[in-house]
Amino acid sequence: MKTMDESSLNRIAVQVADLTLSLLQEELISQSASAPTPPTASPSAGNSEDPASPGRLASLIDHTLLKPEASYTQIAQLCSEASQYHFASVCVNTTHVRRCAEQLQGTGTAVCATIGFPLGGAVTEAKVSEARQALRDGAIELDMVINIGALKSGDRDLVRRDIASVARACQARQALLKVILEAALLTEDEKVTACQLAKEAGADFVKTSTGFGPGGATAEDVALLRRVVGPRMGVKAAGGIRTLADVRQMIAAGASRIGASASVKIMQEAEKP
Repeated sequence: MKTMDESSLNRIAVQVADLTLSLLQEELISQSASAPTPPTASPSAGNSEDPASPGRLASLIDHTLLKPEASYTQIAQLCSEASQYHFASVCVNTTHVRRCAEQLQGTGTAVCATIGFPLGGAVTEAKVSEARQALRDGAIELDMVINIGALKSGDRDLVRRDIASVARACQARQALLKVILEAALLTEDEKVTACQLAKEAGADFVKTSTGFGPGGATAEDVALLRRVVGPRMGVKAAGGIRTLADVRQMIAAGASRIGASASVKIMQEAEKP
């Protein structure tokens, strides 16, 4: 009988967790529609299914280190922390993927690699080549930056093809694709268009920011992205998320994944009595 490898099992587990959170958010939104509780209130206080409780929080976080000066020692520490807290993934530049995959083997924490990062201006062929190498090295999630200039020029076909090409590489290896919009550079109409194109092209998530642009995640952007892509697609909030309050705000707005470099600090805050 054919058995699935560890990467396939990890990917399925991630998808189940994301779908569960999306369904929970739908239920919370439905329940709150007729209630006087303000939208900024903590969802389901006291409920063991609260997505921002310590038991669930770690599984929503991509523990991130993308600084160009990151050393091998710092990457090893990132992986050690991810294994300790059971974060969803470590998010790193492609040069570190193989090292992370080796250290995290058997832990249940995925390796996520950035593609076309942080500008998104590489040609599609270069992005696909980088994606395939990262997948061969052990990544099972990719965060790619869209071609921002093409989007702002109205070249929808190029943006769609760019995403779809990387999406096909991911699908061939049963990997997840998250599409970074760099929302702070876009108008509201451009954000909507980018989400629609990512969805059409077969991406699994849309993501707010690289963390290297002029602004990070905002609750308003997360809510907009969630409205456009609907409940079945993932929304990752990233950029400037440093506290538990930030995380709760993003989840309440519709985020199903959080990208953060302050993940350990956030977990320590969440674990306080």
